[in-house]
Amino acid sequence: MRSRLLPLLIILMAAVLLALGVPLAVSLAAAQQQRVIVDRIDDTALFASLAQFVADSPSGSRVDTPNERRETLRKELVKYHEVYGINAGVFYRRNESAMANAPATWYVPAEGEVRDAFEEALLSRRSQDPKQIWPWQRNRLVVASPVIYDGDVVAVVVTDSPTGQMRSKILRGWVVIGVGEAAAMLLALGAALRLTGWVLRPVRVLDATTHDIATGRLKSRVAAAGGPPELRRLARSFNEMADNVEDVLEQQRAFVADASHQLRNPLSALLLRIELLALELPQGNEEIASVRTEGKRLAQVLDDLLDLALAEHVDADLRLTDIGELAAERVASWSPVADDKGVRLVGNCPATTAWADPVALSSALDAVIDNALKFTPEGECVEVEVSSNGEHSTVVVTDRGPGLSDDELTRVGDRFWRSPGHQNIKGSGLGLSISRALLAAGGGSIAYERHEPHGLRVTVTVPRAVPGA
Repeated sequence: MRSRLLPLLIILMAAVLLALGVPLAVSLAAAQQQRVIVDRIDDTALFASLAQFVADSPSGSRVDTPNERRETLRKELVKYHEVYGINAGVFYRRNESAMANAPATWYVPAEGEVRDAFEEALLSRRSQDPKQIWPWQRNRLVVASPVIYDGDVVAVVVTDSPTGQMRSKILRGWVVIGVGEAAAMLLALGAALRLTGWVLRPVRVLDATTHDIATGRLKSRVAAAGGPPELRRLARSFNEMADNVEDVLEQQRAFVADASHQLRNPLSALLLRIELLALELPQGNEEIASVRTEGKRLAQVLDDLLDLALAEHVDADLRLTDIGELAAERVASWSPVADDKGVRLVGNCPATTAWADPVALSSALDAVIDNALKFTPEGECVEVEVSSNGEHSTVVVTDRGPGLSDDELTRVGDRFWRSPGHQNIKGSGLGLSISRALLAAGGGSIAYERHEPHGLRVTVTVPRAVPGA
């Protein structure tokens, strides 16, 4: 959930920063250009006032015009060009000749921005502000103002400015804005991480508690935590649900245990009466033998049900156990049974430690090895191998029996389930269920997979660290 929520917050914050930063950058560029335009307007106004003393008639004639004034205007334009690098000139309206200009070779061209500004100033108004110039453009900035004498336009002052310095200032301003946006984005990212952590903390706690309950630790509950009110209500509802589920399961376990215990005495009495009845009947009576067999099978089922109920109810007694030594003991205990069946039982059990309930792990290995010996044909081999990594220790039991299909592998370990092809083999279908319950109580697990070319591979896994630590 965090991987979805965090990008969404980042995108929203980036959109907000862009929505603020882009207009700010545009405004900065416009302000810089407007400042330059105002300077050029002031300059053209100054030159226009000087040019009025040069022009002595609306027609632009030069009668009685002091040459000194024209020379003064020319020097001002030359100095202006040398200092600022700006082309500037005053051009008569009638023939567009230069009253004064700098550089001397600069004139109003036949077309282009300078021509457009000149034509507009002839209409007795200052030229319009040029279009916005961006840092990646190399356009020049043209401003033209009319020279008015006795109410008529007699000449036009034109300035043609380079924009390199202005574009550099705009770019530097954008860099400052970009750095500010980046810093704001980093701060926003930190705030988003804290916000998502605060919002999702109850979800993480809920997920961890759900996993604990799913793996058999039914006492786990969601601890009180911060976060939005909706998630706090969800945590309380989850705890109530977990309490109800635990109560129902406890009632089921109690019922199974009580029923199994209560049925054992009547069943024992019934088996005793069957034995007494068998003494009165001829030897070899098949019906009595069949009844005796079914009675013993029923007694075994009741014992397994009681063991299963106890396995799901009693907490594991976890200890730091030598898994290799324990597995080697089970191999040695089952070796006589394997020899009687003509099956080789091989153990590769190096020393390795893990946290496990020794009694529960022994019972689970007994159930797995017993199953492997039941279904392995004479002359074949059953292998028991112990290994470990940084987190878990495993005991792998591999047999050479008929194995199970893919569909059957999904059901193996279910209560009372037995493969349709193995119904004639002794068993109640509860042994592996009891093993799974015993292992789950200590944080362990049991898994099944096919072994090629035939057979079953059972993996018993126990943690090397204390579960929940």
